[in-house]
Amino acid sequence: MNSVIGDILPLAFGIAISPIPVIAAILMLLSPRAKGTSLGFLAGWILGIVVTTTIFTLVSTLLPPAGSDGSKPINGTIKIVLGLVLLLLSIRQWRSRPKAGVEPVLPKWMSAIATMTPAKALGLGFLLSAVNPKNLLMAITAGLAIGGSSLSGGQSALAIAVFTVIAALTVAIPVIAYLAASEKMAGPLESLRDWLVHNNAAVMSVLLLVIGVVVIGKGLANF
Repeated sequence: MNSVIGDILPLAFGIAISPIPVIAAILMLLSPRAKGTSLGFLAGWILGIVVTTTIFTLVSTLLPPAGSDGSKPINGTIKIVLGLVLLLLSIRQWRSRPKAGVEPVLPKWMSAIATMTPAKALGLGFLLSAVNPKNLLMAITAGLAIGGSSLSGGQSALAIAVFTVIAALTVAIPVIAYLAASEKMAGPLESLRDWLVHNNAAVMSVLLLVIGVVVIGKGLANF
């Protein structure tokens, strides 16, 4: 159990340290429908993580078991491929950094956040956590680690729960903090949003690089 948790922790942090959903959550907290949209977004974000991780945990149980020497070549190959894709995404993020003095361009859908309903916010949260390529790769890798182990059903569910809680923290914390003390949190959230907007590409590039190398290392260990 401990080894599986150790394997999925970096992946959970990889999802957690995602500037775009945090920026989206902050914009919702500063919108006229702060409570409904932010809670809807958080619910969708959590649901997306749970669904994708659970699906790939179940799928990974269909892979061939370990050989007599403990090797899992198919599992290892998948992890290496996923790690290489993460490295490619890291390079892409680094190249997308705004040049000095140039204001970063945010996704167009963010301009509609102020008028979103809670239901649309829930759908957006689900899409950002479940369909976003980077998060999807993290969920696949976590599912391989959980489903490819010898954990019981209850232990696998606990591992998915731990993964989800950690992955959702960076969205949950500002939402809970703002709802608990909205007047005090408005200023700090604005500052955090500005910092994330200007450092999004660099943060994601370094993150994807580190996790990509870790995943490739885990894949090689399966041979």
